[in-house]
Amino acid sequence: MDDIQLVLITGMSGSGKSVALAALEDAGYYCVDNLPPELLGPFIDLQRAGCHHKLAVAVDVRSATALPGLPRKLEELITQGVRMTSIFLDATDDTLLRRFSETRRGHPLSTQTDRDVEHGLTEAIQLERELLSELRERALVIDTSLQRPARLLSQIKELIGHQRKGLTLVFESFAFKRGIPMDADYVFDVRMLPNPHYERALRPLTGRDTPVANFLAAQPEVERMGRQIADFLNGWLPELQKDHRNYVTVAIGCTGGQHRSVYLVEWLTRAFADPWQARNRHRELGA
Repeated sequence: MDDIQLVLITGMSGSGKSVALAALEDAGYYCVDNLPPELLGPFIDLQRAGCHHKLAVAVDVRSATALPGLPRKLEELITQGVRMTSIFLDATDDTLLRRFSETRRGHPLSTQTDRDVEHGLTEAIQLERELLSELRERALVIDTSLQRPARLLSQIKELIGHQRKGLTLVFESFAFKRGIPMDADYVFDVRMLPNPHYERALRPLTGRDTPVANFLAAQPEVERMGRQIADFLNGWLPELQKDHRNYVTVAIGCTGGQHRSVYLVEWLTRAFADPWQARNRHRELGA
């Protein structure tokens, strides 16, 4: 049997790679943390001859000297028939600084030993971003800044439950007041659309609920916005696929991330379900 499924987990230190590996282990994957990139090929060859064909490998900046050659190695594995899913976990600098402060763990690239620990940590995070930038470009990026571990666990399991075919399109709703998602390739602002928040009966509901959906579907501006976003994506997704992009994340934002953005994300996911692999997530709903 030569049907190897490989999930490659990369990302910023402190962004949740251990949580992602735990989710994959629960799903029956044979997991290896911090495998040196030089050993990735021999490791897969060994598993081809064994009983493990669902593999998950975490590679991080501790293998810094071997990272430049990793993208080419991944391309070689794909040409050899390995079915690969690349996931890059990210978070804002402020979030990473807070997490390292709370856990009192050192950053793998930090050499700061004097009083200015925060300055040394900030420099280490920036260096890590530079070293991992090419891997980030080739992966599905998940921003864990505002995610609880339980939600990340669910999200990873949902991801591997979908057999990817071609380009994967992810629509994400969010609230501008809580910041733009780091994982967004495109961001659309829909705050100018009629707001169900000002309808007393609709305020406690979300864009997933039928009364809110009916209200927004009846607004010509909402229909026009949805069609224009769809036209933009229909025009450029084929070009992105030609450029060997595997994942595109489209973020739709409104004020609170409850009504308008949620409705449009649901609408766009249905609209692009064929021929693309379309998925959605709602940051402020934790879904």
